[in-house]
Amino acid sequence: MSENKEPHVAKLVYDFTEGNKDLKDLLGGKGANLAEMTNLGLPVPPGFTITTEACKVYLDSGEEPAALRDEVSAHLDALETKMGKKLGQPDNPLLVSVRSGAKFSMPGMMDTVLNIGLSDKSVKGLADQAGDERFAWDSYRRLIQMFGKTVLGVDGDLFEEALEKAKETKKVTVDTELDAADLKKLVTAFKKIVKKEAGRDFPQDPREQMDLAIKAVFDSWNGDRAKLYRRQERIPHDLGTAVNVCSMVFGNLGPDSGTGVAFTRDPASGHQGVYGDYLQNAQGEDVVAGIRNTVPLAELEQIDKKSYDQLMQIMETLENHYKDLCDIEFTIERGQLWMLQTRVGKRTAGAAFRIATQLVDQGLIDEAEALQRVTGAQLAQLMFPRFDEEAKVAQVGRGIAASPGAAVGKAVFDSYTAVKWSRSGEKVILVRRETNPDDLDGMIAAEGILTSRGGKTSHAAVVARGMGKTCVCGAEELEVDTKRRRMTVPGGHVVEEGDVISIDGSSGKVYLGEVPVVPSPVVEYFEGRMHAGADDADELVEAVHRIIGYADRMRRLRVRANADNAEDALRARRFGAQGIGLCRTEHMFLGDRRELVERLILADTEAEREESLKELLPLQKADFVELFKAMDGLPVTVRLLDPPLHEFLPDITELSVRVALAESRQESHENDLRLLQAVHRLHEQNPMLGLRGVRLGLVIPGLFTMQVRAIAEAAAERKAAKGDPRAEIMIPLVGTVQELEIVREEADQVVAEVEAATGTQLKLAIGTMIELPRAALTAGQIAEAAEFFSFGTNDLTQTVWGFSRDDVEASFFTAYLEKGIFGVSPFETIDKDGVGSLVSLAAKAGRETRPDLKLGVCGEHGGDPESVHFFHEVGLDYVSCSPFRIPVARLEAGRAAVQSEGSDHR
Repeated sequence: MSENKEPHVAKLVYDFTEGNKDLKDLLGGKGANLAEMTNLGLPVPPGFTITTEACKVYLDSGEEPAALRDEVSAHLDALETKMGKKLGQPDNPLLVSVRSGAKFSMPGMMDTVLNIGLSDKSVKGLADQAGDERFAWDSYRRLIQMFGKTVLGVDGDLFEEALEKAKETKKVTVDTELDAADLKKLVTAFKKIVKKEAGRDFPQDPREQMDLAIKAVFDSWNGDRAKLYRRQERIPHDLGTAVNVCSMVFGNLGPDSGTGVAFTRDPASGHQGVYGDYLQNAQGEDVVAGIRNTVPLAELEQIDKKSYDQLMQIMETLENHYKDLCDIEFTIERGQLWMLQTRVGKRTAGAAFRIATQLVDQGLIDEAEALQRVTGAQLAQLMFPRFDEEAKVAQVGRGIAASPGAAVGKAVFDSYTAVKWSRSGEKVILVRRETNPDDLDGMIAAEGILTSRGGKTSHAAVVARGMGKTCVCGAEELEVDTKRRRMTVPGGHVVEEGDVISIDGSSGKVYLGEVPVVPSPVVEYFEGRMHAGADDADELVEAVHRIIGYADRMRRLRVRANADNAEDALRARRFGAQGIGLCRTEHMFLGDRRELVERLILADTEAEREESLKELLPLQKADFVELFKAMDGLPVTVRLLDPPLHEFLPDITELSVRVALAESRQESHENDLRLLQAVHRLHEQNPMLGLRGVRLGLVIPGLFTMQVRAIAEAAAERKAAKGDPRAEIMIPLVGTVQELEIVREEADQVVAEVEAATGTQLKLAIGTMIELPRAALTAGQIAEAAEFFSFGTNDLTQTVWGFSRDDVEASFFTAYLEKGIFGVSPFETIDKDGVGSLVSLAAKAGRETRPDLKLGVCGEHGGDPESVHFFHEVGLDYVSCSPFRIPVARLEAGRAAVQSEGSDHR
């Protein structure tokens, strides 16, 4: 890259004393929070942070910024002066860690190297400095292992196999039982692995070690697992990572040293208490990797009360300062406590709701902030079914309840199989001794994760909580043999790959076979039938009730339901719906009415057609009477018939077989033959772009007027019964104002006739769906004949993208998601740049023509959390979604109002 193309970056390196928690864009989450803890006077090892801007220059150009080396050298000199040591000097070496730290937490997805500065010369100085030869050689072997895998790309299994061989030779089971002589031999073996696999010697120059490690961290931003995690979590790909260079403190200096992870509240339940894991004589990677089983943090009080008391005080300080659950990494070096990291901790859905309300009660946050601490996706998780605890299914083990949920699937023992089977439609449970970052794709594919090692702070637990994935960790009774693809449970029973197991992430229980499920207590609450049960369930329901209440008071968007019958309407109302935004009348034409519809389609004369419509009218009217009764006092938007007529006729293959069989047997088949002829007549190459929607009403005389009459008569009957029907008539698939004008003129005439016949004044709003690009582009004209717009974003997405949803989701969407063309399916979350632009344009143009134009959305996006925020921003009046998603939409509408500048927070 030429010199004049390199962007100017003012400052590339910040000392921990220079930053603060609000500089996450520049310093990453880890660096910003290390600076914040330093500012608070907490015991943080000195160090400095290389900014995300430096990373972005490197990733864009392939070269580090020209000024970076000099800035790093200046900060390293200052660090050496502060510590009274020089990096890697033989007699009294300074050692540092090089760790990643993006703006958003990506646990285990990028690289870390500890103990940088150790070499064949400085290892002896470290031994003398610590008075512990074993510790020095253990630290050296860790450096070569991490550096070899992370920086030089050596297969990590080769180091693990050499370590296992050393333990077998010594006849010990854990690495802490290897002495200094054993570890010296292991260092030699590790260096030989590096030489053979990397084609070079392990670097003895400490500055070269540090520089190569910094580059490796930069490169890890674009590693496969990091990119996959960002796609899964919808983290932008252009942020880059900061790099933190921190003076080493050692938890592997003996029994008075150790390392741990702590939470200021339980990340699984939200309950207050002492939560975390501690491991004596270990470095931090040992805890999160889950390779040695930890002890509960509470036991630290007996091991080292001074450090425990200091840690409890720091945890309280951090929670009050951040006003949230904090996740803390710490090391104790010979009785001295050091803080290595803090961040707002990942938590389960249930914990998120409980903690938000707890913090409100403590006066740390207000209701608006509480709404920002939870998400619609978390609420949806809480509405999933749970295991029936009374079911008679064999429990075979119990581990740590790391991430809640009820997961059932076939046991698989590696990520490749999990992905392969999942893509074939199988539900799987990923079973491992412990997971590592390379297992991410399998964790995403699996219904749940089960490990025999690790605790609530292990890699499996942290990542599963972040993804909302069911997880049970540390089920020590289970012997997991990944090579033989099997798991042995207490009693000797063997679970082979492919056997069905069930795991309960709320209790930690593991079962053989499939456990039946029961409704979530949150769903029972919304249904109005919450039973008196466990205190925990009652507490969760209370937290959800309060948060939804906050949202309802603050949101501007109203939330309606997509419902086609009285039963769905009543359920939607229990879930908090403020009306029906989409009643699909085609669903009323199925079942025992199909024969009447067939007669309508087959009618050869006007008289036959009118007779069929006459028979359908009272049935349609009865449907609407029940619907208006269920939604009394709330708006009900009825969409007139939309799908192609062939959908109401038998399958062409089935009909052809019936006709052929009847002819071969010389049986009567006149009706089937007429149906077959009609199917052929109505056949279209692209039926969703053919004779449907408003086009049906224009070419089949009387069809739409029959439906309008049924709506009007039903509304009149409800008014006569002292009801309050608020019907709205929606014309589908309009592409030009002329179509709407013709249908509207006929509808207005029918409504006037019903008003005259019943002596009842009806106020039936008439509007249209905006589901074609042309409708969006000519919305100003269409608004002249429409009192409301409802955006049909399902069809609008299909027509904007040129996708047939039923075909493309099964054929190439997976590849598009994997290649990063989509961050998420445009049918799941609205495509703001394309479809969203049309929605915004149509909303603006429609209201310019008719300022009081009511705007809503009735596609599936109406219940998608991210899409709800978009609809709030563009000024829609309501969203409509399936009954089950109504609470999610209510919550997100409140969150959108809080986030939106100038919200009236009503």
